[in-house]
Amino acid sequence: MMVIGTMMHASSARWPRICYSLGCHGGAVGSVLLSASIAIAQGYPVKPVRIVVPFPPGAGGDFVTRLFTPRLMETLGQPLVVDNRSGAAGNIGAETVARAAPDGYMLLTVSASHAIGQSLYKNLSYDLVRDFESVALLASTPYVLGVHRSVPVRTTRELIALAKARPGLLTFGSSGNGSGTHLAGEMLKMHANIEMLHVPYKGTAPAISDLMGGQISMMFASQLLPQIRAGRLRAIAITSAKRSQVAPEIPTVAESGVPGYEAGTWFGLIAPTATPRDVVAKLNAAVTRAAQLQEIRDQLMTQSSAEPMSGTPEQAGVYIRGEAVKWRKVVAAAGLKVE
Repeated sequence: MMVIGTMMHASSARWPRICYSLGCHGGAVGSVLLSASIAIAQGYPVKPVRIVVPFPPGAGGDFVTRLFTPRLMETLGQPLVVDNRSGAAGNIGAETVARAAPDGYMLLTVSASHAIGQSLYKNLSYDLVRDFESVALLASTPYVLGVHRSVPVRTTRELIALAKARPGLLTFGSSGNGSGTHLAGEMLKMHANIEMLHVPYKGTAPAISDLMGGQISMMFASQLLPQIRAGRLRAIAITSAKRSQVAPEIPTVAESGVPGYEAGTWFGLIAPTATPRDVVAKLNAAVTRAAQLQEIRDQLMTQSSAEPMSGTPEQAGVYIRGEAVKWRKVVAAAGLKVE
């Protein structure tokens, strides 16, 4: 079920949203708007489609978007323009799309950071559920829980036992306060009822460097596999719900004594609320077709340790709403807030 927003905007392009939210029936105005919506959907797209990527070029969301874009263009028959609008943990790009006309010509690459941000940031000008329609999920990448080789544990159960025996001994690094790698550690603390000291860094690379040097005990990150396979770090678990095709030999946190644990990063496409359903369906079909291509799957796995996701727009909506709820609980348990 798609969520329809109720916010009134001055632009005439937003009147369909008002009509939908108020449940208009009959009348000249309702008929005109419905006819316009159908016409948009039937002819869509008739001009280039802009995908706002709220991350810098080369980041994970940018890579995934650009990987899918050529195949989406083939299916849709129009150019797709990737527009990088990074800043404020992805919120600048999200705010831009939330205010756009709901006609399918401006989309947003959404990520796990947006689901986290709904609870982390106090003064967001948009709501991930109210102001957007879910179009499709693109790909997901789990984190690997890796430890320095001096840490005397080889499994999640052993790590939890050590943390309970010596509270505060273990330190875990992250790419920054409020990041997915930070919240993955806070989620483990919450589920396992343990104490660990969080050490935030300005990015993933310096955190991994200190992990290899032994300055911190452990870290959740998708970039640890090369160091693990080179023998410089030890893999404890992977954070996906089931074992990953990228590293099937690594057990999940959930199967290792923490049922229900799942973390990692993911990317999808969303559009402004009240985007015509037929437009959303056409975009979803194009994404689904691309995700089934072996070349897409291979590049996701080899270049970003990711796997394609799939499903209907409704399923994507359920997933994104579930992520927002999940991280709200973790943010609350950790007492985190960012102005």
